[in-house]
Amino acid sequence: MTATDLSSLLRRTSIDDHEQVLSAANSVLKKSSTDIDALHAKVVALLHLDRFEDALRALEISGQELQDRARLEHAYALYKAGKLTDAHRVIGEDPGTRGLQHVQAQTFYRAEEFESAKQVYTDLASNVSTTAGEENDLRINSRAVDAQLAWSQRHVSVARKKSWKEDLEAFETTYNAACGCIARGELSQAEILLKRAKDLCNASEDLLEEEKQAEILPIAVQQIYVLYLLGKTDEIEHIQTALNSSDIADPSIQHIFQLNNIVMQANVANPYLTQRLFQESEQHLISEKPFEFQSSLLRENAHVVDLLSLKHDGVSRSTSKAITTQAAPTVSSSINSLSVLNAAAQAKSEIGRAGIKRLLPVLQERPNDVGLLLTIVQLYVSTNNLESAISLLEPFFKRFEESETASLQDVRFTPGLVGILVTLYSLQGRKSHVRTELTKATSYWRRRSKHEPLSSLPKSLLCATGVTLLENGTGEDLSTAIEIFGELHTQDPSDRSIVAGLVAASAAAQEESQRNQISDDILSNLTPIPQLTATVDVDALEFKGIPRPETSSVTANASTLKKRKIEEPRPHEEKKLRKSKVPKDYDPAHPPKLDPERWLPMKERSYWKPKKKRGKGGGAAQGATQGGLAVEEKDKGRTQDAKPAVGSGGGGGGAKKKKKGKGTKW
Repeated sequence: MTATDLSSLLRRTSIDDHEQVLSAANSVLKKSSTDIDALHAKVVALLHLDRFEDALRALEISGQELQDRARLEHAYALYKAGKLTDAHRVIGEDPGTRGLQHVQAQTFYRAEEFESAKQVYTDLASNVSTTAGEENDLRINSRAVDAQLAWSQRHVSVARKKSWKEDLEAFETTYNAACGCIARGELSQAEILLKRAKDLCNASEDLLEEEKQAEILPIAVQQIYVLYLLGKTDEIEHIQTALNSSDIADPSIQHIFQLNNIVMQANVANPYLTQRLFQESEQHLISEKPFEFQSSLLRENAHVVDLLSLKHDGVSRSTSKAITTQAAPTVSSSINSLSVLNAAAQAKSEIGRAGIKRLLPVLQERPNDVGLLLTIVQLYVSTNNLESAISLLEPFFKRFEESETASLQDVRFTPGLVGILVTLYSLQGRKSHVRTELTKATSYWRRRSKHEPLSSLPKSLLCATGVTLLENGTGEDLSTAIEIFGELHTQDPSDRSIVAGLVAASAAAQEESQRNQISDDILSNLTPIPQLTATVDVDALEFKGIPRPETSSVTANASTLKKRKIEEPRPHEEKKLRKSKVPKDYDPAHPPKLDPERWLPMKERSYWKPKKKRGKGGGAAQGATQGGLAVEEKDKGRTQDAKPAVGSGGGGGGAKKKKKGKGTKW
């Protein structure tokens, strides 16, 4: 049989076993090494067998003709081999076929270009295809992109955050929806979705029992993580007993599983034992390169374990090297997290005033380090020193605000940093400063939105500004609040909080045109009042009375000062003095002049002079001993009366002898 006959037979046969296809293709290539059909079949068989490097070698050896013909297979092999740049080159700017578009989206996803991947999936979904299973694949991959956008903290790029009904029909989409909830901090909702994903996987009829166990493993690992954050340790033990780490075939999942077990072992009091367990878990090879947020967490875990083991100098050197490679200032969470760890190493894990004393000189060396700045601010707050925290933030903001560089302006008006300063102002009851800071930040982002799409507007910051302006109640502030809520409503018409703010601002507006711009479609998004008050028992509320809300000491002091300023001053009432307290020569028409230093102790007053010391016998100089013998006070009288005996040759010869006492023997 000739090579042509073998090639013709290969085209007409249908073989399900890819090993047989590969064997048949190699048989043809032994007869004719340049048979394009046999080469193509060999590449496809190698891809089905997950031998991507072998497929790439076959494509390179075959030449340009096969690469042009098998463009989809070539791009897919490069994508699976991790050569993303080469895959983009093969796909080109215009993929053409739907298959290449799918590979392009996957390549964007693996390269963490999630916005580009989402755009490709949107284009694919807009053109309905008759390919079996493609619609389900598009839905699964699109929800995975949404979850990654949430993990990368780019929530504005996610058009829909709540799960649709069809997302809860398959375990893959349910699992992706749960991952999105975890990224947004919705842990209770994530727990429910993960349980549903596991139940759907067990109930699937399209999977074998081994395939079900392989799909349930990542769901169970994610479920343990969520339950740990929720504090449900009993349920964690139940899942761990049913989950054996030796059953996890994927090295990356096994690595994450063991890391989570190390973190959850709170009874390990020896940090050096924890470090050894951590190093043993790192020996497991990760099959695929983790995403940036995963790599950042793994690095942070390693540095935390080193800090617990008192390796402060090593952590300081390694984190400093990573920090200096990035331009400062930056709002990157991974870089700022390293700055916090570097600050802990520089402070030798000291907190409170001791930690502040160590870190302030470091801040002078790195004045644009956002992570270091926020660490010191947190230490000030922990010591109840809010004024120092504010005095540290205000010059930092002012320096960037006066700069003309766009990147510095973005850092200055980052919603997170603005929120920290606003919170500190609120704790001190400085409402005017809160309003000024929010208005300034909102004005900046609204100016930016004129040159960029509305999706770039920070929703949380604008909502807080709108509520603050609405509370103020003046005409100009209400107009600004209406504009802000109107722009946010254009961005997300389904958000009820934005609709409520728009309705409240329009209802309080003075101009009739602003009050009449609320349509029935906008009002229909709000919950009807009868539905809100359906379960309210008016009689029970009236019987219980209205409780007074508890206010903090700062707020109470601020409100007390405000009331004192508003209240009119009371007339001064003179108190009548008692007769026993009034001097005899006291004249009410001419009151005596009070001493301004009367509150000071007598010795601290300007006119106080110490009294001179006087000795006995009058004369301050008496008893001075300059040039003479010192005479003790008790011997003065006896010394003056004593006289020497006349004619005595020695001292004391004629003195009276002391009487001999009784019983004294000589």
